[in-house]
Amino acid sequence: MIETSPTATAIRAWAARRYLPETHLERWLALEESDAAALLAVAEALRLRTGQLASALELLEEIALRERQMIGSILSGNDVSRIVKGAGSAPGRARSFLEKLRALRYPRLTSALERIKAEVSDLRLPSQVRVLLPRDLGSDELKIQLTVRSTSELEAAMAALEERKSKLMRIIELLAGC
Repeated sequence: MIETSPTATAIRAWAARRYLPETHLERWLALEESDAAALLAVAEALRLRTGQLASALELLEEIALRERQMIGSILSGNDVSRIVKGAGSAPGRARSFLEKLRALRYPRLTSALERIKAEVSDLRLPSQVRVLLPRDLGSDELKIQLTVRSTSELEAAMAALEERKSKLMRIIELLAGC
C-alpha cells in the first residue's frame, strides 16, 4: 500500500485515536489498499475497539491465506456484510463480526461447538438447571448451574440430572475430543 494515500492517512488517524500498537498498524498498512480500506470501513462502521481490530486483522489474514481470498472479498461476503450493515448496537455487531470471523477461521471447531450445543439443547433440562459450555471450547470443563429456591426444586433438579446422566457424560466426551 502506498504510505501517503488517503486510505493510509485515514488508517493512521484511526490508529492514533485508538492507540493501536505500531506492529498492528504496520500489518494493516501492508495490506493491499482495497483490503486496508475495506477493513477501515468495517472498523468505523462497527466502532471496533483496539483489541477487536487486532483480532480481526489476525483472523482475516489467516482466512485470506487459507482460502486464497482477498480480505476485501471476505469482508464483502454475505454473512460478514450482513453483520456489518445489520441492525443492532455497534458493540453487539462487533462481537458477532468477530464470532463470524472465528467461525470462518476454525470451521471444524465451530461445527463441533454447534453439535455440542444441539446435544445440550436436546437435554431439555428444567429451568433450574443450566449447562454452561466453555467459551470457544477453550477448555474441556462442563459447568452445571443449579438455581433453586426450595428443597423440592433441588430434588427435581437433581432427579433431572440423574435421568440425563448418560447424555451429560456424552457431552463431556465430546468436549474432551475437541
